[in-house]
Amino acid sequence: MGFNKIISKIFGNKAQRDLNEINPTVKRIKEVYPEIEKLSNDELRNRTKDLERQIRDYVSDEKLQIEQLKAGLEEIELSERETIWNQIDKLEKDITEKYGKVLDEILPVAFSIMKDTARRFTQNKEIIVTATDFDRDLAASHDFVSIEGDKAVYKNSWIAGGNEITWEMIHYDVQLFGGVVLHRGKIAEMATGEGKTLVATLPVFLNALTHEGVHIVTVNDYLAKRDSEWMGPMYMFHGLSVDCIDKHEPNSDSRRKAYEADITFGTNNEFGFDYLRDNMAVSPKDLVQRKHNYAIVDEVDSVLIDDARTPLIISGPVPKGDDQLFDQFRPRVEMIVKAQRDLTTQLLAEAKTKMASSDTKEQEEGALLLFRSFKGMPKYKPLIKYLSEQGVKAAMLKTEAFYMQEQNRNMHIVTDPLYFVIDEKLHSIELTEKGIDLLTGKSDDPHFFILPDIASQLSELENANQSDAEKAAKKDELLQNYAIKSERVHTINQLLKAYTLFEKDDEYVVMDNKVKIVDEQTGRVMEGRRYSDGLHQAIEAKEHVKVEAATQTFATITLQNFFRMYSKLAGMTGTAETEAGEFWDIYKLDVVVIPTNKPIVRDDQNDRIYKTKREKYNAVIEEIERLINDGRPVLVGTTSVEISELLSRMLNLRKIKHNVLNAKLHQREAEIVANAGQSGIVTIATNMAGRGTDIKLTSEVKNAGGLAIIGTERHESRRVDRQLRGRAGRQGDPGSSVFFVSLEDDLMRLFATEKIAGLMDRMGFKEGDVLEHSMLSKSVERAQKKVEENNFGIRKRLLEYDDVMNSQREVIYKRRKHALMGERIDNDVANMISDTSKNLVEMNEDDFENMKLELLRVMALEIPFKEEDMKNLRPAEMVEAVTDRAFETFKRKTERLAEIAQPVIKQVYENQGAMYENILIPITDGKKVYNISCNLKEAYETGSKALVKSFEKSILLHTIDENWKEHLREMDELRHSVQTASYEQKDPLLIYKLESFNLFGVMINDINSKSVSVLMRGQIPVQDPGSVRKAAPEEKTDYSKYRTQKDEMEGITNTNTNKQSSGESESQQRQKQKIEPIRVEKKVGRNELCPCGSGKKYKSCHGK
Repeated sequence: MGFNKIISKIFGNKAQRDLNEINPTVKRIKEVYPEIEKLSNDELRNRTKDLERQIRDYVSDEKLQIEQLKAGLEEIELSERETIWNQIDKLEKDITEKYGKVLDEILPVAFSIMKDTARRFTQNKEIIVTATDFDRDLAASHDFVSIEGDKAVYKNSWIAGGNEITWEMIHYDVQLFGGVVLHRGKIAEMATGEGKTLVATLPVFLNALTHEGVHIVTVNDYLAKRDSEWMGPMYMFHGLSVDCIDKHEPNSDSRRKAYEADITFGTNNEFGFDYLRDNMAVSPKDLVQRKHNYAIVDEVDSVLIDDARTPLIISGPVPKGDDQLFDQFRPRVEMIVKAQRDLTTQLLAEAKTKMASSDTKEQEEGALLLFRSFKGMPKYKPLIKYLSEQGVKAAMLKTEAFYMQEQNRNMHIVTDPLYFVIDEKLHSIELTEKGIDLLTGKSDDPHFFILPDIASQLSELENANQSDAEKAAKKDELLQNYAIKSERVHTINQLLKAYTLFEKDDEYVVMDNKVKIVDEQTGRVMEGRRYSDGLHQAIEAKEHVKVEAATQTFATITLQNFFRMYSKLAGMTGTAETEAGEFWDIYKLDVVVIPTNKPIVRDDQNDRIYKTKREKYNAVIEEIERLINDGRPVLVGTTSVEISELLSRMLNLRKIKHNVLNAKLHQREAEIVANAGQSGIVTIATNMAGRGTDIKLTSEVKNAGGLAIIGTERHESRRVDRQLRGRAGRQGDPGSSVFFVSLEDDLMRLFATEKIAGLMDRMGFKEGDVLEHSMLSKSVERAQKKVEENNFGIRKRLLEYDDVMNSQREVIYKRRKHALMGERIDNDVANMISDTSKNLVEMNEDDFENMKLELLRVMALEIPFKEEDMKNLRPAEMVEAVTDRAFETFKRKTERLAEIAQPVIKQVYENQGAMYENILIPITDGKKVYNISCNLKEAYETGSKALVKSFEKSILLHTIDENWKEHLREMDELRHSVQTASYEQKDPLLIYKLESFNLFGVMINDINSKSVSVLMRGQIPVQDPGSVRKAAPEEKTDYSKYRTQKDEMEGITNTNTNKQSSGESESQQRQKQKIEPIRVEKKVGRNELCPCGSGKKYKSCHGK
């Protein structure tokens, strides 16, 4: 017995420990449930209101304290307000903790209420309750509620996702387990068909009772809209509001209302982009989101792992963004790629001849040529085909091992005759000297495509016998030359990758004269997503479509850092266990495996391994034919559209009817997957397509053996294969699953051990022979683990870079929000004055005259001590004196500003108050005039203090935005420039952290000094009521000039990526249209009676 088994025997495994921890809570729910079941419909709803009151009362003291502290802020000195805000922050944190405690207390009752609501809707066609105002509002917009006198009638059928559904689900015990796990902020792994969507109703209902907002995050907009309509009535019955952000335009009033709902559904991208847009807003009216309270992520592995590798970016045009080198250097790259292809073809032909010889020495020479051909073009199909022949791969691997020994000391013998070397596993390309010579051609500069050794050049310059001015000029020249060559080499490198590692209709498609990336999991075209680091522009140049102009980042965040902002995060999926380590490392999310309601009886067979793809596909067709003759439905999982179409053609030749799933059209996807369980139906689909839609079997199919799953290739991620297997065997149904694998598959070619190839050779396998054993299946899984570890490393690296940005982003976005809302702006201004005073003193602590000039220049401030006193003062005492004088001066100047403005505002308000709501007041700092918009009535009532606050808001927002935009541009440039540090054996990330810290410090100081400089000098130039103008109504920010995108990190683009979505013809692509669910809002004529039961016409009631 192994050590792990002994430990498990003593302490139990993790799954058992998790269940033991949750069991007492589930037991309490089951004890409470009979009491809830006895309640009338009205009593059940009143019980919900009781719980809401209990939650409110539990945190009422803290909320009252916050109100009192905020009310007394105006009376407190500016320099002392930070202490009060720290108290408020602590109280808000205490409220969050108390919410957690009270929700745990009421959990059994809340879960029982939701379970019994589901039971009542299942067992009754109509549920009659006493009508509330909320019911009347619902009746005006939804068909499932009608008002009859003082009663509201809820029906148990409604439209969801364009189809009419009848509610017939009641939570069973294992779903209660799942609900507790989700409430505790963990990931519930539940097998396909176990009702994850229903499970989520329990914690969503419980947490929504705080009215702080619950977000349900889905992988696509179809599921977001469908689930909000499907589950919505369960929540609405208890007076909780439900909405879906994907139904509304970004930055609209309706989207803000969707966020104000108690429960909000939406896609991960839209939640993230709304956060970025909110942090670009110039008016509080532009804000849509509220605080990030609690989120449940559906298909959590897709969202937090697959999608999280790509940062969300809002970008805009930059000056000279069209000045790019891709089109300029494309002909040279095409030339070198053709030369390499001709060379490797010739090498392969010579290798075949020599390896067929009986002479051992010639065979060794042939193996060297074969290995050289492999290093030059590893994805060349004739090469892949030849490597699958008996003994060939083993010979090449032996040669590779020889040249890799002693740290690749002799590898140059293999690579020198090539023009460039490709490492397919690392996704990298390196030019050889021969390649550089070919690229350089007849250029005057033989080092045109060679990066100079900048470190040694700068070192030589330091030791040179030159003046400081000459050294500075020479240093600038060296750095400029390095920057130009760096961009040139980078462009060539990305073009080489585009031509050799990325294939059209595989990793990407060209549609509407644009290059679009294809999702490796589902085969869907991912609109708006671009490869980063110039790779996308390189592919555009290769495909001769318009190379998009370079853009500047205005706002960016990774999904990892966005979702880590939630106070509580949970997720659910059927395939998270294999990525449990990553979930814990990055999100601190524990994966809890929930037992199935009924035991799984699916027959998971060993992988069937063939030598070539041709043999494998023939075996797949024969297996399909055998299964449909047995009366079983077959679901064939593929990894690309190419395989889908190939299998479709092969089935057509045998006259076998089948469906090919088009993963772009969600409604068609749901329909095909739902019908995939009927007898004799063959469905070809990408491995991850149809998530969220169950395959239900008829009794005839169950008797025949259930749904048969056939995987045509092992995906590089184990959880994708588990997702495909999980399609069969739901709720105790019979079924089977098997994967067909060939040695030519990308995963096997790159990562599987040579033992399998060697075993086939030793056993003398002929065409069509199959290898099948549990040990071999485990060997394939080990290959998958290698890829998963590599991909995790890349995702973690991306996150490490974004963590640097995130710490800066949090500081800036917090300041920006304070400035926008105006609530804490006094505190921020006080900190700016303190920091600017400290900086000016520290920079000039030994130079009285310079300090005097700087204080006048920046802060319009007289130095508070004499030169002779300065010698006796410690630096801290000087800082304190300057800061005190600065606060005193600032207070005097703002009071004077309000004093001068008040007579003007008073006259305008009393004479023209009815005409104006907002007014523009001109304020100048002596250099520039700022037209400050403020509310006339508020300014009049506060003695013009509101005008001073508006002035501060306007200056801070403008200064922060200008500096942050410039800082993001510098950070983009820094990130690209530090990558070359690896040539100097330095860690680019470490340099990035150090340099970005310095850049951020400079930017913060710049923001502080610029803002303080304007605020300290602000005055009204003319005291004339005639100079006051009416302010135009606040307009919403125009986001049309910005582009939202997700940058695909090129290092993560994998060898197993899918092509465009399965089975879609070119004509379908051309006629592509966005299909959305039918809107379920009730359509009522304007002159008809309002459905709310008020007796008024709709146009005079809810139709206003």
